[in-house]
Amino acid sequence: MPNTIEVVAEGPILWVRLNRPDAMNAYTAEMGAELTSAFDAADADDAIRVVILTARGRVFCAGADVSAGAGSFDTEAGAGAGNFGGNDGADSDFVRAMMNCRKPSIVAFNGSAAGVGLTLTLPCDIRIAADTAKFGFVFARRGLVPEAGSAWFLPQLVGLPQALKWCLTGSLFPASEALAKGLVSELCPADALEARARAMALEIAENCAPVSLALTRRMLWQFGPEATPHSALAVDAAINIARGKTGDVHEGVTAFLEKRAPQFPGTLTDDMPATDWWVSASPRRR
Repeated sequence: MPNTIEVVAEGPILWVRLNRPDAMNAYTAEMGAELTSAFDAADADDAIRVVILTARGRVFCAGADVSAGAGSFDTEAGAGAGNFGGNDGADSDFVRAMMNCRKPSIVAFNGSAAGVGLTLTLPCDIRIAADTAKFGFVFARRGLVPEAGSAWFLPQLVGLPQALKWCLTGSLFPASEALAKGLVSELCPADALEARARAMALEIAENCAPVSLALTRRMLWQFGPEATPHSALAVDAAINIARGKTGDVHEGVTAFLEKRAPQFPGTLTDDMPATDWWVSASPRRR
């Protein structure tokens, strides 16, 4: 059983809740490892269609655990080793797990998030927040730099000028600003947040084909940052040609014509295109 998170399956949804409310869900290497395991498990389970990441308590995540005091981040000298387990970066494997997970992921910020408590959510696909939440990329105010790949993720999500403003000032900003600048897609009252996240997850799970979802999120993350559509054009037609003869497409069209919910037969275990097929359809880089 995990010690720092709570993992509960609810039909097609896997709820992953940060679960250190007495410590404002402060991040540790153990939490990073448990998040990695949770997302890897979701990826491997065909019964899970969507992952929702949220937290117990009033705060989503206050950032890194600084209970070791001034030496909390000094993993070489040993003061931070208890929380962060050395300096090899293994605790950030959750970034890989989130990106490689073929299931859509929704973050529901039940409360404020700062530092790694915010950057750990950036590899997820959709973010919603309680309207009372506050956010902050506070690294420069601690003598640190943005981590968990956030120097790449954040500009992709909100643009370079906004990423620079938030990271160079290190200041806290309200949920309304996070919405206006695109960090989150919608706000709602805190007491309605989980219900809204559940409704969004079920809309995805009940209406979309798992294989199509996996390919779509991969395409958007891979091609979205590119300067031209050429790479996407080299792949999307090939994917749809391959998908057009599958049971998923036959079912999707039939369900649409019959005005009923689809029952897609394809699974990620059996029907996901092989990686070498994806690579062979991509243009050669120069």
